[in-house]
Amino acid sequence: MTRILFICHGNICRSPMAEFVMKDMVRKAGVEGQFEISSAATSREEIGNPVYPPVCRLLAGHGIDCTRKTARQLQNRDYDDFDYLIGMDSANLRNMHRICGGDYHGKMSRLLDWSGRQGDIADPWYTGDFEQTWRDVEAGCRGLLEQLRGGSL
Repeated sequence: MTRILFICHGNICRSPMAEFVMKDMVRKAGVEGQFEISSAATSREEIGNPVYPPVCRLLAGHGIDCTRKTARQLQNRDYDDFDYLIGMDSANLRNMHRICGGDYHGKMSRLLDWSGRQGDIADPWYTGDFEQTWRDVEAGCRGLLEQLRGGSL
């Protein structure tokens, strides 16, 4: 089983979007039993809060339900529990390194890097552009799944 943890600052916008987009992709590919997918925050600000309503609406518009998700913080033990820890931006990566004590097995990356494009996924909490975040998250998840499945998507 491949275990993936998506990470952003608050775990209410980008990382839950990636979690549920990826869950939808593996379900549609018929391989959901081969994956465990979750998400977490680098901060404590939103712990226990639900996914941000505009993200819920956007996901629902694509037939994806995220209503039971609540924010949780990344823990040091997550490094051992997951195969891939995937942040949304460079600041997330710095905080992931700090919380986990480094990346001694090369498990950490940024999501957009899996798409063949290097860079950060902008936080729609600040930009207000949820559609652009959706496109970037979808591209990253698609690239990740294709690479994990050996290009067989």
